[in-house]
Amino acid sequence: MITIEQLRVRYKATTALDIDTPIIIQPSDRIGIIGSNGAGKTTFIKACLGLIKYEGKIISDVKPEQMAVHMQFNHYIDTVNCKVILEAVLQTTYKTNSKLQELVQFFTFEENLKKKFKDLSGGQKQRFTLILVLMQDAPVTFFDEVTTGLDFETRSALIQKILQWYEHKESAILFVTHYYQELEQLTNKLMILHEGKVVAFDSHRKLFETYCGHSVITFDQNSRLNLENYRQIIAPQDTIAVACDSKEEELALTRYLIEQEMNFKRSNQDIELLTLNAIGGHPK
Repeated sequence: MITIEQLRVRYKATTALDIDTPIIIQPSDRIGIIGSNGAGKTTFIKACLGLIKYEGKIISDVKPEQMAVHMQFNHYIDTVNCKVILEAVLQTTYKTNSKLQELVQFFTFEENLKKKFKDLSGGQKQRFTLILVLMQDAPVTFFDEVTTGLDFETRSALIQKILQWYEHKESAILFVTHYYQELEQLTNKLMILHEGKVVAFDSHRKLFETYCGHSVITFDQNSRLNLENYRQIIAPQDTIAVACDSKEEELALTRYLIEQEMNFKRSNQDIELLTLNAIGGHPK
């Protein structure tokens, strides 16, 4: 569907994005784009949408105007209610458009149609914009920090709605977020950006095996443990992460930790650990 080759974006003397390895986006891909602030996430989206100048090739079966995007911040006119904005932007009428009615009901937005956009809560504003975006039925949709600033309960409800909507649809979605749990729920592939470069791009499982091993055991730091025979990898602050390259090694470590009366967690898909080690440059 989309093939990206030798993509570079420069802002004067600064190279904001520099992708050397070809990136191929398939029609049914669910790709999480992750990286720190300034890593190039939003620049990548803008390049794919043709909103900024770039060097290299973006070969696509889908024209930029056929793609949809949900940006982090959205602003709409405050002099009319949400129903009028929906009808104006979509050039339709709510009364006669069954698809629009379906989406409004799907996002439980009926009671908010008469409100002005400025009077909506953060979650309601995101649901309103999602209705506009999903009405396009685009073959490729970008979601840029959809849930930033929302409380946990509102974030979770919104993610479940997005999952439900795309459950049986063959359309590519690229999801930018800094919430690792959302990436685990919404995506099957990861693009990890660091300082404008793609440091990793593949399925969750393949990347985890590359950068973390068969599985990882994590636990709080404890000076009494003897871990000389185990391979420690990069972990969040005050945490120890040990990579296990086989079931046997995992079993031996967990037995040792149990003997030491340690609480621990086992994972074979922790995206935070995967990302830390991909960016840290310590592949298996």
